[in-house]
Amino acid sequence: MSNAEAAAQGWRRLLAILVGVAVVLGLVVGIPFVFLVNSGYLPGFSMTTAWEPPNEGESAGQGDRVWLADDTVVRSRFDSVAGFDVRSGAKRWEYVVPRRAEICAVSDGSGDPVALIAYGEAGRETGTGAGTDEGRSGKGCATVVAIDLTKGRELWRTVRTPATGKAGPGAGIVVAGGGLGVLHDGGRVRAFDLKTGAPRWTAALPKGCVPGHVAVSRKQVVAVLGCGTEAKLAAFDPADGKARWTVPVDARRGVAADANVHVMSADPAVVSVADQDGGMRATLAFGSDGRLQSRIDDVGDHGSISEAVVEGGRLFTIASYEGGQGGSWERVVAFDLASGRELWREDVGNGTSGVDVLNVTDGRVTTVRTDWKYGDTLYVFDAATGDEDDDRAFRDHVVGYAGKLGDVLTHQDLVVAVRGGEGGGRPFSVYERW
Repeated sequence: MSNAEAAAQGWRRLLAILVGVAVVLGLVVGIPFVFLVNSGYLPGFSMTTAWEPPNEGESAGQGDRVWLADDTVVRSRFDSVAGFDVRSGAKRWEYVVPRRAEICAVSDGSGDPVALIAYGEAGRETGTGAGTDEGRSGKGCATVVAIDLTKGRELWRTVRTPATGKAGPGAGIVVAGGGLGVLHDGGRVRAFDLKTGAPRWTAALPKGCVPGHVAVSRKQVVAVLGCGTEAKLAAFDPADGKARWTVPVDARRGVAADANVHVMSADPAVVSVADQDGGMRATLAFGSDGRLQSRIDDVGDHGSISEAVVEGGRLFTIASYEGGQGGSWERVVAFDLASGRELWREDVGNGTSGVDVLNVTDGRVTTVRTDWKYGDTLYVFDAATGDEDDDRAFRDHVVGYAGKLGDVLTHQDLVVAVRGGEGGGRPFSVYERW
């Protein structure tokens, strides 16, 4: 055998040894990787529990809300509102309503470090829940207080007249945004300076109309109105409250005044509609002149929409659909509100899991798939393209067996999972990437 042949044979043996070693290493590393990747114990692929608030026990079921104000997690319940440092969990402040009073409505995050709460003296009757004048308050939600979310101190308060008779569709009581605090006062809509409480304006509603759900932005205030038997949508100037336009929610067929109509966005004006009789179920977007711009049906080629968020001129949804083998699956779908055209879709659920919440912040779409059998998973997508940015397994179950999430919030690398419909316990947990 020549020296060249011997050298070639030696290289072949070395190559065979290296291949064998690579196969062994692949088995040693790959098999544990398969088992660890969905366990929450693999670095770079996991979510761990950073902290949790104390167990609150049984919930009263009204005034419950969790939202973020910069780096403060704010938790409201029937008797108090409290703020926690989002990273450490340290309680920064707590605002407690007077004895015998109960919170019946709370404004959500507005971009301003101020929230409104409405409360009234608790009565014996159990009413229809938070966000209505009936509530649990024997004397109605007559007191509205503005709270500084950085310190928990009261900034100002006012008294409102609870509505008598039937409220408008999707009725709410207080909303904050665009530097304004807006509230229902009897059959009127009134606005105050959010930080000082100085009265700004009272909107003149069309005759025979009562206000329903309201949303506020710096460009316009949008309200659902119940006008006789029909639901209408109205826009007001945030500077002086003058009406800009009033249109039927659905000019072609009409929407009943008792339908569930919720203002998802004031700029642009976007509403979700669900007729009580099982008729229209859709998201409608309106132009600056009140003309219908697009309609996205809750049931379509994308599947059946169960959750939706408006951000940056787009509608981001969770939709379930029937798979090729007859099973049910979940996906995240994005639409252009100007045209109603579908932009992208990504599958996230497997038919046996729960995908109930959606968050869109800083150009990223975040959702959580909960699955008691296979574990819970965080998914993050690029809001513009739908490309997957992150996919991580939670080490601990986010909700209990048969439980569901009420919301998901994000702050930098942290995720706040808000629980809903579990009858008490810990209202939320904060998770960090690991």
